[in-house]
Amino acid sequence: MTQVAAIQMVSSHDIERNLAEASRLLRQAAAEGAKVAVLPENFAVLATAQMLACGRQEAGPEPVIRRFLSEQAKTLGLWLVGGSMPLATRPDGSKVPERVRASCLVYNDQGQEVARYDKIHLFDAMVEDAHGVYRESDTFEPGDQVVAVDTPAGRLGLAICYDLRFPELFRALRAQEVDWVCLPSAFTWQTGDAHWHALIRARAIENQVWLVAPGQGGQNSPRRKTYGHSLICDPWGKVVCEIEEGPGLVSADLDSERARELRARMPVWQHRRL
Repeated sequence: MTQVAAIQMVSSHDIERNLAEASRLLRQAAAEGAKVAVLPENFAVLATAQMLACGRQEAGPEPVIRRFLSEQAKTLGLWLVGGSMPLATRPDGSKVPERVRASCLVYNDQGQEVARYDKIHLFDAMVEDAHGVYRESDTFEPGDQVVAVDTPAGRLGLAICYDLRFPELFRALRAQEVDWVCLPSAFTWQTGDAHWHALIRARAIENQVWLVAPGQGGQNSPRRKTYGHSLICDPWGKVVCEIEEGPGLVSADLDSERARELRARMPVWQHRRL
């Protein structure tokens, strides 16, 4: 079994402050025995207005956030899942015209980037909060690849926030034999209060995987409040640990063998009828 930490933040529009807070929480996770840590969506860059400029910088020779993630992973001896950040290039190196990708990067404990997932499903919706209208597609180009990677905690499937509402993505990850899925998020308070726990438990149960879901959790700006409730859910749908609001972390030992035993006792994957 390997201990995995889900880190909750209340990121602001100040990138340096966000990185300092992420560093503090990553050090805490390592000190408490975590071997893998997962940061939330938009952990370093929250403001939409900053996304384009930051994405172009990160694609250039002086990437501040990518360097931060690499150095943290190597210094702390952690495998690190970097929530999400803007990148102005696609995985093949081509440039994204006018927009950026919302990318989740994975680093091993030597500081090497070993996987990248670009958010496939973009949040274009009207929410009854102070922000009102969310249109991620104005800023982001959707990804088109399902990504899994081997980690010390087992085979990991990558997803981001709004992806949670699309079970076919999780089915595709299950087909890649993942043991756990991470879901770095920044759910709005209204949508989170209505659906967060129900959807996470459903995705864990129907795919018989661990779900590690770190989120933004608090008043990020005058117009934006995020739901938080970062949690880890086991393959039976039990929430084993959770933090409701404010910066902090939760961690749990992910037992991949438990998931395999559950799949053997209840082989729902073989029972599917398409």
